[in-house]
Amino acid sequence: MRPSKRDELVRKALVVFYNHGFHAAGMDLVAAETGISKTSIYKHFRTKEELILATLRLRDENFRNWLMRRTAALAGSPYEQLLAIFDAHGEWFALPEFCGCMFIKASAEFQDPCHPIHEQSAQHQRLLLDFQGKLARDAGFTDPDCVAHKIWILTQGAIVAAVMRVRENPAIEARSMAEIVLASAPRA
Repeated sequence: MRPSKRDELVRKALVVFYNHGFHAAGMDLVAAETGISKTSIYKHFRTKEELILATLRLRDENFRNWLMRRTAALAGSPYEQLLAIFDAHGEWFALPEFCGCMFIKASAEFQDPCHPIHEQSAQHQRLLLDFQGKLARDAGFTDPDCVAHKIWILTQGAIVAAVMRVRENPAIEARSMAEIVLASAPRA
């Protein structure tokens, strides 16, 4: 099925915002890089913020679905999948189009915790924590939320290190730290 004009706009705008940032990408740039006129953009979205929210929803769905599928493909058991999260991140970091986490960027640009864009970004992170918490529960950890938070913190640090290029293999280093976390966490 062919995507609607609105879906096409969101998909193309996601790339613009991901590459340029939210404040730096004005609607003139969005129109120029998507090939969709500002008049058409505003037929679908009343404001730039509405368009940003739509791109964040799409990115959330795409990224989480990819991460869950990729993690399951890389490892069988929930315990091993907790580590495979870092292998998947390493693959993501190696992509030529990698520009970091769109949600970290959004929360940095829209810092008011009550702003809808900040809230959408935080929701993405909570959903990742839920996924990691489920893996930790299925792996038999007695405090799966604690394990999930530690894994999440390591992934976020690896993402920042990958963007800043301060370490050559941040996903591998974070995975090594995650191995220590998992080995020391009590299991039922």
